[in-house]
Amino acid sequence: MPVYLDHAATTPISAPALAALTNVISRSGNPSSLHGAGRRARATVEQARETIARAAGAHPTEVIFTSGGTEADNLAVKGLFWSRRDADPRRTRILVSTVEHAAVQDTVEWLAKHEGAEAVWLPVDETGTVDLAALKRELDDGGAGSVALVTCMWANNEVGTIQPIEGVVALAAPHGIPVHSDAVQAFGSVPLDFKASGLAAMSISGHKIGGPVGVGALLLGRAVKLTPVQHGGGQERSVRSGTLDTAGIAAFAAAAQDVTDNLAAESVRITGLRDALVAAVRELVPEAVLRGVDPALHPAGRLPGNAHFTFPGCEGDSLLFLLDMAGIESSTGSACTAGVPRPSHVLLAMGLDEDTARGAQRFSLGHTSGPADVDAFVAALPQTHARAKQAGMAGHQSSIQTASTQ
Repeated sequence: MPVYLDHAATTPISAPALAALTNVISRSGNPSSLHGAGRRARATVEQARETIARAAGAHPTEVIFTSGGTEADNLAVKGLFWSRRDADPRRTRILVSTVEHAAVQDTVEWLAKHEGAEAVWLPVDETGTVDLAALKRELDDGGAGSVALVTCMWANNEVGTIQPIEGVVALAAPHGIPVHSDAVQAFGSVPLDFKASGLAAMSISGHKIGGPVGVGALLLGRAVKLTPVQHGGGQERSVRSGTLDTAGIAAFAAAAQDVTDNLAAESVRITGLRDALVAAVRELVPEAVLRGVDPALHPAGRLPGNAHFTFPGCEGDSLLFLLDMAGIESSTGSACTAGVPRPSHVLLAMGLDEDTARGAQRFSLGHTSGPADVDAFVAALPQTHARAKQAGMAGHQSSIQTASTQ
């Protein structure tokens, strides 16, 4: 059996979620229909809405179901921008961290290209933590009047850094500026409380917490005005039209209840596995560098299951494939376009040069992980790293040469 160390991408479906999915999917019924089957489906959706609201510290009416984190991010960023700009045409600036997931980053860039938005990229430090002083400067001296919204992820999907959301909201709130947070990586890994956070909107997703792929939610404050991205039957407060996936929503809720009920114990367990993995990498490959917040110095500053390293002189993709051949499934955390490996925008924003960033490897643990997984990884690392280092950056240079001839 392969050792799965890519829970940050998708974690296997949990037993409670699978049971809920198979139970509900065998029944028919559109939750918008008025007959018996429709009412039963509606009851299932509303019970799930209450469960997810409790898990996230929200009111049930604040839970807007979506197809996942990407749709929730698009809905929040576009919807808040359009609503705020319509209320005051001066509000065209979007303050956004440089380490956002593509679902937010690309949405902001699209608004800048097509809708007249001005993207203001907030820098981060060497750990990937957003610079609150930079945010304050953008809001001072009358600049707040031109800001449509602030968007800052709760925790980074690549290096696991937990952002100072409380500080972000505290700076924006006096100016009445709504803050959105992509909490897809944080939900189910660290305690979250939407109401206490002061956020206007927060995105979460099912398949990161043991639910199925294809369902998520936007938590949206009851008083927050948001322009819909899609139109139709007026479901979900007329914010997100479309027939709801009753079975997926039920499974999402079952997963949410499972992770929140066991959050404290699982956090301790997974943190222990993560720390053992980090210690092993540092011992076996001394030149490897842990990226993000060092949990030994700031335990609460990093997601429990995230261990992200750069390996000098190695191509990340080479190490990934060699580990995969050895039965270890990990991730580089970077995108690849047209066959040309590209360094992570997150690592570049943290100040790394391209060659260093290209040697990235992310190992993420979750509810199915155990000590045997860490042991198997430790056994495979020395040989796979040696082979990847021997290959060096040859794969990258070959890709560049191939691309340049096309």
